[in-house]
Amino acid sequence: MAGVTIRELRKSYGAVEVIHGLDLDVADGEFVVLVGPSGCGKSTLLRMIAGLEGITSGRIAIGGRIVNHLPPAERDIAMVFQNYALYPHKTVAANMGFPLKMRGVPKEEIRARVEKAAQILGLTPYLDRYPRALSGGQRQRVARGRAIVRDPQVFLFDEPLSNLDAKLRVQMRTEIRELHQRLRTTTVYVTHDQIEAMTMADKIVVMQGGHIEQAGAPLDLYDRPANVFVAGFLGSPAMNLIEGRVAGGAVAALGTRLPLPGPAPEGAEVLYGIRPEHLALVAEGGIAGTVAVVEPTGSETHVVMRAGGREIVGLFRERHRVKPGDPIRLAPDPAQGHLFDKATGRRL
Repeated sequence: MAGVTIRELRKSYGAVEVIHGLDLDVADGEFVVLVGPSGCGKSTLLRMIAGLEGITSGRIAIGGRIVNHLPPAERDIAMVFQNYALYPHKTVAANMGFPLKMRGVPKEEIRARVEKAAQILGLTPYLDRYPRALSGGQRQRVARGRAIVRDPQVFLFDEPLSNLDAKLRVQMRTEIRELHQRLRTTTVYVTHDQIEAMTMADKIVVMQGGHIEQAGAPLDLYDRPANVFVAGFLGSPAMNLIEGRVAGGAVAALGTRLPLPGPAPEGAEVLYGIRPEHLALVAEGGIAGTVAVVEPTGSETHVVMRAGGREIVGLFRERHRVKPGDPIRLAPDPAQGHLFDKATGRRL
């Protein structure tokens, strides 16, 4: 196993720079998830680590060895792609063992390593089948098995669950996390799904426009987002962001006074952030508005309220009996607010 170190990494296509001087450390054995909207540069960064994309400037090191100019085969990495990239004319066993065959590994060793990986992944009964006879989840396991048999220093995953249905995605992400806990191989995983990122990562790297907005443990980013982008990207439903002004030890917004979560200059124009689960339905005080939409999910209820021309979402475990058109009041938990500078979007 080995860590990955990235310093001042840049990538340009002609005059257009898409990766802007990134610095990132992935510790030995760490599971790091790159997350962000489409086009933010996360897959490009992953492909640069793999050697599938050249770098314009900067440095990538795997296990302390600079790999800038090494071809993918010499980087000691294994990559699992979005479409699994299985050979349809080869059996599961042949697909899994193919990378070893190309490296000239003896047949007996290939067979032993394939059988071991198949046992870990529950693929032993399917070794003689062809990909067309497998379910989506089984094909995903074969792709992982092909990576495991190589015993690489680093696993790279490029949105490997995006082609699966919702229920299977949940099952597969649990399997991938359990596999990492068992093998402890350094892993870099790309997804646009922030739920995958929150549930799987040791460290999340949130990207936007070829920059790293924030990196850290999932709950650290959730509880203390560095800026408005991270605050709005992590969490489902997203954090409510309310325009206001600091006045007299509170935030004046939407015709009420919201509790100030920390020190801020008097008169400052701010965005007051509050997560939907930190709002309470109250009889007096709080933010007054009208119910627009009620979305029961079973275990919880989402209530969308319109107030002052904007929407505010509350998330409740209790089954409140409200319906569209009802007047309601939502009050934030004073200890759970977030304050951001309106002009820069940075956390205050």
